Amino acid sequence: MTQVSANPSNEHRSRPDVMAAELCDILRDYLDVAQIDSVFQAYQFGAKAHEGQLRQSGEDYICHPLAVARILAGMRMNTECIVAAILHDVIEDTGITKTEIAERFGDEVAGLIDGVSKLAQIQFESRLQAQAENFRKMVLAMVEDIRVIIIKLADRLHNMRTLGAMRPDKRRRIARETLEIYAPIANRLGMNTMRIELQDLGFSESYPLRYRILSDAVKRVRGNRSEVVSKIQGAIENRLKDEGLDARIEGREKHLYSIYQKMKAKRLSFNDVLDVYAFRIIVDSADSCYRVFGAVHSLYKPVPGKFKDYIALPKTNGYQSLHTVLFGPYGLPIEVQIRADDMDKVAEAGVAAHWIYKMRDGASSSAQASARDWMRGLLEIQKNAGDSQEFLESVKIDLFPDVVYVFTPQGNIMELTRGSTAVDFAFAVHTDIGNSCVAAKIDRRLAPLSSALFNGQTVEIITAPGARPNPAWLNFVVTGKARATIRSYLKNLKSNEAAGLGRRMVDQALKSYQMNINNLPDAAIAALLAEVACNSMDELFVEVGLGNQLAPFIAKRVAEDAASASTAVSTQSIRHAWTRYMPSWLGGAGEQPVLSIKGTEGMVMSYAKCCYPIPGDPIVGFVSAGRGIVIHRESCKNLADVRNRPEKCIEVQWDSESEGEYPVEIRVDVLNRLGVLATLATAISDQGANINHVDIEDRDGRISSLGFTITVRDRQHLAVVMRHMRALEQVTRIKRRS
Repeated sequence: MTQVSANPSNEHRSRPDVMAAELCDILRDYLDVAQIDSVFQAYQFGAKAHEGQLRQSGEDYICHPLAVARILAGMRMNTECIVAAILHDVIEDTGITKTEIAERFGDEVAGLIDGVSKLAQIQFESRLQAQAENFRKMVLAMVEDIRVIIIKLADRLHNMRTLGAMRPDKRRRIARETLEIYAPIANRLGMNTMRIELQDLGFSESYPLRYRILSDAVKRVRGNRSEVVSKIQGAIENRLKDEGLDARIEGREKHLYSIYQKMKAKRLSFNDVLDVYAFRIIVDSADSCYRVFGAVHSLYKPVPGKFKDYIALPKTNGYQSLHTVLFGPYGLPIEVQIRADDMDKVAEAGVAAHWIYKMRDGASSSAQASARDWMRGLLEIQKNAGDSQEFLESVKIDLFPDVVYVFTPQGNIMELTRGSTAVDFAFAVHTDIGNSCVAAKIDRRLAPLSSALFNGQTVEIITAPGARPNPAWLNFVVTGKARATIRSYLKNLKSNEAAGLGRRMVDQALKSYQMNINNLPDAAIAALLAEVACNSMDELFVEVGLGNQLAPFIAKRVAEDAASASTAVSTQSIRHAWTRYMPSWLGGAGEQPVLSIKGTEGMVMSYAKCCYPIPGDPIVGFVSAGRGIVIHRESCKNLADVRNRPEKCIEVQWDSESEGEYPVEIRVDVLNRLGVLATLATAISDQGANINHVDIEDRDGRISSLGFTITVRDRQHLAVVMRHMRALEQVTRIKRRS
């Protein structure tokens, strides 16, 4: 985040040198002299590049990069990362280029800086689009090098610490972005210490009054609780000594944002949240964790169902620990976390533990492996997301990893977001499995694909070669990967269907000019594509099929361009053809080429629910932008509104070989007798029709009016169904709803 102003003052001139010296003192603990010299050279280079720039607070701008570098030095990040932190804003805010950085400090540093830099040179339509595009760029760079996001998190942390100098509206916007994106990313990477500070700072700026009230309340009760905390801690220490277990016991206090979230989510009062006493017990090994677990359970009775083993099944961010809740003295609930020393380091630092601690081989591998798996998932979402905003929304879903563990039929554990369904599971196994799934077995029993999954279930996905994703799945899938993949497939499918329909529509329209698509002059095609801003005829066909371009106007333009190129089409014939093509209500002859409807056009052809047209009905097509063609019956009452825009009407007819089944509404008045609904349903199904919906309306106690939405093949099929229903003695009247 840039906070730059001009007009330097002398007041802050000495501070950057002091900050640089303090940074070098910290670095001496783990870097050699040559590496520290590289860092100092980066400071001199950055100070010169940012010379004359001030932050909103009035301090020299270089103080911000130095503060970011100091945060990273506390994490013991390597030389290239510290140098990149000092220079992380030079590409964005000065005239320095990536090439110059690479020549002076190497390609690795230049790559890190470029990954953190915003897309400042591109103009976006909105702040939301700019945020999404910059986030996409950062994520792609993060996949290449995890240090990109670590630098960005340190940058955001210092900006949050110094947010007071900015306008209130800007502070709230940045704080909200921090709570929605950056704090969850820190959590997803296991960087717990940074997450807590980002959340509390974001909370204080987003809800300053609530933050102040909670903060004061916590300070008031802290002293009252100290005696109880000491008593419980002493009891635990004595029991562990009796068992011969060495451990470090810490009283654990919930941070303010966590208290606020718990009060809000569970509708608890402040006293209800603070009545829970929390302790962390740190031992030397995983084996000791389980021994301590047994010891504390022998001291205080456990609360049933409140034990979680994150050592055997680590969280998605690599976190490992045993969690349990006990009935303490006076019936007070006690939350206890038990973990090994290496687990504690990873729990606080996450992926950064690799740099902070010299850990034994594999000690931080869970956090590292989890981060790599998550980033691979981000790449898949990125490939399938339609645009940057959709990508950002999908990533936000995956940033809250409250998880459920389920098993494959082979016994492998799959980790999914809580609330995931069988379809989410299918896409998590493999994209091809998700695309072709048709059913699911949960614990060896058939279950709907929308079934939510719970811990310990075994899930088996049944696939079929010709199966494809269903648009209805978007109503219940929760994982970013499943949502992005389904959307991507449906967009491609809709584009292919639109291209096919658009080609047919343009070809039909060209017949009025004695032309067809296959023999159009190249010059006419080039002129047309330039006029409608399309790169190819296929792209133009998609636009026509989606209703964004009108086929009659496309045909007219092609004919005019062909005429101007001295082809066989004359201006007079164009005028005659256009008049002939225009519907009669536009003053034309009404001799449009008729488009045949087969029912297989897919998502770009829809059927109006106001009149439910079926094959055999006289119909009219209405071109709707983004939807393609909407088919109405000619007798539809809503056609009056449609005819006010005759340029969007198109002559259509049912193809003699139309396929599929179509919904239609019928209204049946019946004698109110026992079992009449079952009798009617049997009559409908006996004729090969399916019931989609039923509504019942009482008339006078003796007569009931039943509305059915059924699916039929055509008018003839509907007539057969209605004839058999009319023959029932309970039916007094039946008619199709118009």
